[in-house]
Amino acid sequence: MSGGQGTVAAATFVWLGMVLAISFLEAPLKFRAPGVDLRLGLGIGRIVFRALNLVELVLAVLIAGALALGDTADGLLPAACVPIGVLIAQLLLVRPALTKRSNRVLAGEDAGGSRVHLVYVAAEVVKVVALVVLGVAALRG
Repeated sequence: MSGGQGTVAAATFVWLGMVLAISFLEAPLKFRAPGVDLRLGLGIGRIVFRALNLVELVLAVLIAGALALGDTADGLLPAACVPIGVLIAQLLLVRPALTKRSNRVLAGEDAGGSRVHLVYVAAEVVKVVALVVLGVAALRG
């Protein structure tokens, strides 16, 4: 395994672990904690997901840089495009809609159910699968 592929593998599995821990563990569990209502949970979630997305961007840039500069297997570039593309779509399309909704809820309005939230969760599932594929491909070289 080349240094570039090692970097891709390491960054990919760190990214995967963070998404699994935050999106699929922390996010739903915080609403089960005593005293955490929807407004408080949304406020916490906004801070946590802003931090997660920043780290995801750093890891995506690290992966892209390793692929651009390193000696890596040919199939890694297309595999890397999927999770990076999903992240970009989430940041540019889905997160703004979620922020608009959470602003209404935090202002005391009843925003009702959120289909956009389901789109975000579906994108997270796609991203997780894509990160597993990318990580395994990087390890196999």
